Amino acid sequence: MTISKSFIFILFVLGYFASVNFPFEQGTEGEAVDLSNLKVEMLTNPEGIDVLRPRLSWQLQGDAAGIKQTAYQVLVASSLEILAQNEGDLWNSGKVEEETSIHVKYDGKPLQNRMEAYWKVRVWTSSGESNWSEPSHWSMGIMYYNDWKSTRWIGMDRAFDWDEVSTFSRLSARYFRKEFNANKEIKQAKVHLMGLGLYELYINGEKIGDQVLAPVPTDYNHNVKINVFDVSDQLRQGENAIGVILGNGRFFTMRQDYKPYKIKTFGFPKMALQLHIEYLDGSKVVIRTDESWDFTADGPIRTNNEYDGEEYDARKEMPGWNLPGFDTDGWLKASYVQEPEGTFEAQMTPNMKIMGELKPIGISKLEQDRYILDMGQNMVGWLHMKVRGNQGQKVTLRFAESLKEDGELFVRNLRDAKVTDIYTLKGGEEEDWEPKFVYHGFRYVEITGYPGTPSVTDFTGKMVYDDIKTVGSFETSDPTINQIYQNSWWGIAGNYKGMPVDCPQRNERQPWLGDRSTGALGENFMFDNARLYTKWIDDIRYSQRADGSIPDVAPAFWRYYSDNMTWPGTMLMIVDMLYQQTGDVQVIEDNYQAMKKWLEYMRINYMDENYILTKDSYGDWCVPPPTIEAATGQNADVKNPSKLISTAYHYYFMDLMADFASRIGREPDIPEYRALGTHIKAAFNDTFYNKMGYYGDNKMTDNLLALAFGLVNENHKQKVFNSLVETIEVENKGHLSTGVIGTQWLMRTLTQNGRADLAFRIATNRTYPSWGYMLENGATTIWELWHGNVANPSMNSQNHVMLLGDLIVWYYENLAGIKADPANPGFKNILMDPSFIDQLDFVKASHESIYGKISSHWIKNGTEIQWDITVPANATAEVFIPAKDVKSISNYKKRLEKSNQIADIQSSKTGKVKLKLMSGKYSFSFPTL
Repeated sequence: MTISKSFIFILFVLGYFASVNFPFEQGTEGEAVDLSNLKVEMLTNPEGIDVLRPRLSWQLQGDAAGIKQTAYQVLVASSLEILAQNEGDLWNSGKVEEETSIHVKYDGKPLQNRMEAYWKVRVWTSSGESNWSEPSHWSMGIMYYNDWKSTRWIGMDRAFDWDEVSTFSRLSARYFRKEFNANKEIKQAKVHLMGLGLYELYINGEKIGDQVLAPVPTDYNHNVKINVFDVSDQLRQGENAIGVILGNGRFFTMRQDYKPYKIKTFGFPKMALQLHIEYLDGSKVVIRTDESWDFTADGPIRTNNEYDGEEYDARKEMPGWNLPGFDTDGWLKASYVQEPEGTFEAQMTPNMKIMGELKPIGISKLEQDRYILDMGQNMVGWLHMKVRGNQGQKVTLRFAESLKEDGELFVRNLRDAKVTDIYTLKGGEEEDWEPKFVYHGFRYVEITGYPGTPSVTDFTGKMVYDDIKTVGSFETSDPTINQIYQNSWWGIAGNYKGMPVDCPQRNERQPWLGDRSTGALGENFMFDNARLYTKWIDDIRYSQRADGSIPDVAPAFWRYYSDNMTWPGTMLMIVDMLYQQTGDVQVIEDNYQAMKKWLEYMRINYMDENYILTKDSYGDWCVPPPTIEAATGQNADVKNPSKLISTAYHYYFMDLMADFASRIGREPDIPEYRALGTHIKAAFNDTFYNKMGYYGDNKMTDNLLALAFGLVNENHKQKVFNSLVETIEVENKGHLSTGVIGTQWLMRTLTQNGRADLAFRIATNRTYPSWGYMLENGATTIWELWHGNVANPSMNSQNHVMLLGDLIVWYYENLAGIKADPANPGFKNILMDPSFIDQLDFVKASHESIYGKISSHWIKNGTEIQWDITVPANATAEVFIPAKDVKSISNYKKRLEKSNQIADIQSSKTGKVKLKLMSGKYSFSFPTL
């Protein structure tokens, strides 16, 4: 019997993917499989990497049952021609008898500067042997500092007459150009560019790439990212022109003279570029940045500032400035400038891009020439505008998340961010414009000075975030849960800005560590964010001081080294998330010493003789006030340090470090972690446990941490959990009273202790305080505060994700039953044990893991539950079905006893049947209990 299925081969080079999709017919063992209908899809462009041993991954996908890889062979060649001969002059792995299909390290000849590498793979599976995959590709970048020695950094280290360097700096964009002659037929050409703060690159008038706000931000004193582009199709034989615009970004800091003790500054924008051209005759030439480049700052972008907006004067446009033959009269010659201090390195994460467009839902007139545009959704990006008018007319666009009662913009929560774009018309024909080097967080736009009467058709919202694929879907029968999920998606996506920032609208936009510790795990179910968070862990490690301390913000654009366990400890939690969700042990190896050093720093400086960690900076940040009346006008910027919290996390981190050490062969460290953990646990209970059956002040967070971290002695667990439940049900009337810290452990701890029903109640409340309360008050993203509709505006973002806690994790792991097995991470084995909540009629979810798509869909049909499951190829699942015995599951004899897809069947003492499933699609029916 022939069964139709398909394989997908995916190249993974430290986070870069290129996929090859092809259907084929299943063959018998040893028989090649037909690949005649092969299709190729490039998910990202792995150009210019600097990793000497890239890691390769591939997926096997198909409808056939029980697909398991038994062996693989990888070929890597220096050309497509060699690879087409089934030869690997760089690496031939030979047939490797392993089921490993992710993170396979290249083990061939040394990779050289700017080398091209083409690879393919074939696999042997339980269903037969495949043909070779279609080739995939990566290229090496400029890997060594010395290779930039003949390339100069150019710029202009001064402001111009129309600029202002002050607390509210105004600095125009810088334009650079270079003409050159390519006197032969071109085979290949690649640009290697470091453009700081932000750049746009042009070749012969054509913008190169679809990236925006590039490159990703870093602490430029530590590292500077290189972007690489293949421009072979844009160059031509004869005269050519390169053009680069530099915006300010995080490099020329927006607030130059504002709290210099706190905010880092790096200097004026600058760039270094190499264009490598290879001709068909084999000769090569390099075009570099030097003093021959032309420069002007007197272009149409008069200022660009992430907090304050962009001003564009179309009368100053320079038609043809990035084309050959442009008259540079009035331009200056670029100056040599000091290079940044940071290490030059390849950017291994995707840049931002315009990921979607929104049309406004309405426009209303305030007075005279002022209008309010409503996008219908709190979004992050900018506005594209069409306008026709007279030369010199100005259109002002001011952005905000909400309106006041009189219909005016509410901007007090933006602090001193001006968030205003100004466009000056050149006049004549219809003009199209959108900014290049800013972004805004907004739902509403005040439009002033628009010629004539503006219409919703004149404007389009451009949604901007990292080029990251949405890999999760989630839906239930409950509309509140569904809307919270949608609001979460908008908030998470909008705050991906080359790093995870806290908010997109006010004068902050900082990568606070504490905002993402558990949230990153939930995000990973929704987004392919492993590359982003791997880069962010690098940012954190770079920011670590020699003594071991780690800041609260990384990259440390703000110098906050406050020393506490919860915010810097996010590093350990993100490392754990990346390992559990992707199976990538390299992230542990790369960061182990930094994590160990930080914990030693905290222990030496802040652990007392009784093993209590005495230093915490924030406590349970943003705990909701007891009532909405008490919350009205209240400041949220209140710190309540807690030794209980810092000591609990100290114990939790000892447990994590012991696990990390075991994963990477650092067994000698484990006894020290275990011994210290034992002392911390004893001290925690001696200090904080009350014999009445609670911890600390009997706050929800106090009891949650003790339960979640395994700090409670076995004979006290039920009493402590009862105290937690009583607080929720009696004192809080079914609501939470947790801040950022407690909410990270709330939903899972309740569920793991048998009260999924109470977790569900909290998840679906629409009264204060709750996520549903935000919906009731018009939120389309997640608020910074539980009382965000009435709080003092000094700290009141309407697009934060820190209060999501473990909610999204709970959606996937506990409602849908999609969870990575810690013993076999990366979803090599999936733990599927959902809570079939009485109040839910169905849950339908999916997650595209590194092995392929996992799906779980359960629905109640009267007194029966039908549960459909998809397990990806080369993976397994442990499925827990709430049934008295295996015979209660429909089609038992036909479906279970005789199926070779089911490796094991067990009945547990908890009243569940455990099935060990091979890959494939399943449908189970069983009675509700």
